[in-house]
Amino acid sequence: MQRLVRRATLLITMLLLAGCSSVEQRSGAAEETARRFLQAAANGDGQAACGVLAPSTEAEIDAPCAEGIVDEALTAPSDQAETQVYGQRALVRFADDTVFLAVFPDGWRVVAAGCEPRGERPYDCTVQGG
Repeated sequence: MQRLVRRATLLITMLLLAGCSSVEQRSGAAEETARRFLQAAANGDGQAACGVLAPSTEAEIDAPCAEGIVDEALTAPSDQAETQVYGQRALVRFADDTVFLAVFPDGWRVVAAGCEPRGERPYDCTVQGG
């Protein structure tokens, strides 16, 4: 019986550690996508920035996307970021910007950027999907 309890405890511990690792990996991937997006937009590489936008967000950018996204004058990401993952959604806060992301079959995509908090009201975003 003790052997069974030890094995069950070991299995539960391994599953918990695997779950934490998964959240950390997802969080890191979301932050990396947000960072790539903002850096590309700030550097004037509209094609790279549009490449990580969610389809509905890209559709809202003035055509062509590669020019329209650069016109939004998004700032480069700060060195520090706070990332929160909520299931299939993520929020990445940089010093001067907040980016919202969602998981798609090919990975994280930006659904809104250039977002500023407004207290109890929804964020005000310069780039967002419909």
